[in-house]
Amino acid sequence: MKYEELRSKYPNFYYHSFNINDKDDEIEIVYDFEIEGLKRFCPSYHFDKRLVVNNDMNIISTLVFHIGLVELVSYWKATCSPNVIIEAGSLTQEQIDWFKKLYYLGQGEFRYVNGIDCSSDWMNITCSGPKYNIDDVSFNGEGNLVCVGGGKDSSVSLELLKDMDNLCFMINPKEPSILCAKEGNYDYFAMMRKLDKGLLDLNSEGYLNGHTPFSSLVAFVSLLVSYLTNRKYIVLSNEGSANEATVIGTKINHQYSKTYEFEDDFNKYVNDYLNLGIHYFSFLRPLNELQIAMLFSNYKNYHKIFKSCNVGSKEVPWVWCGKCPKCLFVYIILGMFLSVDEMIDIFGYDMYTNEDLLDTFKELLGYAETKPFECVGTYSEVRFAVSMTMDKYSNLPYLLQYYKDHYPLSLEHDFRCDFNEENHVPQDFLNILRKELDSYVSKNIR
Repeated sequence: MKYEELRSKYPNFYYHSFNINDKDDEIEIVYDFEIEGLKRFCPSYHFDKRLVVNNDMNIISTLVFHIGLVELVSYWKATCSPNVIIEAGSLTQEQIDWFKKLYYLGQGEFRYVNGIDCSSDWMNITCSGPKYNIDDVSFNGEGNLVCVGGGKDSSVSLELLKDMDNLCFMINPKEPSILCAKEGNYDYFAMMRKLDKGLLDLNSEGYLNGHTPFSSLVAFVSLLVSYLTNRKYIVLSNEGSANEATVIGTKINHQYSKTYEFEDDFNKYVNDYLNLGIHYFSFLRPLNELQIAMLFSNYKNYHKIFKSCNVGSKEVPWVWCGKCPKCLFVYIILGMFLSVDEMIDIFGYDMYTNEDLLDTFKELLGYAETKPFECVGTYSEVRFAVSMTMDKYSNLPYLLQYYKDHYPLSLEHDFRCDFNEENHVPQDFLNILRKELDSYVSKNIR
């Protein structure tokens, strides 16, 4: 369906309310959204009360209200209604501007894929609900809430932070996330998120659909979980490479809510409006994807349990599909540090032999219009990793031979020694990261 047609037909989107239901063994959060004249939605969250130690309902309500401000994007995007009417709470103009920036940049991929040409004023936000404030709070959190997705990045964080007081956090956890937490001997807090079926119905009927800034939802949900479980630090595993745009020459970035820009904005927002003394940061921000793969190559106990493939995540158990951009990227970046046999043991075959992956290979290298709309590293890192991998073969497989025949080797800059100083990582954590990086470099790079 057409963007302008839908906006005209359905001009109003409502965030009516939220309810927090305290049950015997769990807490349920239910939201009430509506596209006026089309459909009402009631998505929900559920979590076990076992690890909950803080229960100030004013604080919880404030944080739950904010989660709804991000959750609503999944439903609003079906029609991109020009008016967003918030009855569940109130925001200042500065807060409204903050969320409008998140909605606009966080949905850059959605706009690009759907051919939507608009400015950041594509919605008008008005509020008529109660004002939620967090004032005079006696909260003194301790330890870390480590967000775990089951991939190589969070596995590196789990391994490096194992001597600290950690609690893992997952939304709708799948087997790799749980296995990685168990491998590190960590307990975990699971938040179960349930979409309203009505959204899936609209998707099947041809209403607008596409990527939303899920990591920003993780940020606000993790803030609630940190308060509930009395944690001081929210630890992400987003790397410096996430800052690179997906579409060359634009700010369209599949990973916008994993960028340093969003991380910085989120911390400022929390400090200004939700000040609980909880610090949100990405532990791996100083590193690039190649360095994370380099460290991960040493953690053999995670190699058969980690998964990053979004296609394979739909299977039970989660598998590497071996055909998508994410699989190929991880294969390239990790394959620089492991033997061909080790890579085949993880992925099932040598992905460099797959001729059907040539277009994806070009996208990852930066020789196409865009990068794949996936969480992948920079062009420069991919070119370096491919160039460094050539010597592993006596006879180059198809993709490596294509690279050698068409593109120059890219070895001018050694990404293994980089360290990105633009980060929010506390000094104690930086010391751990630098020690591990320096140890690897001193032993393996001459």
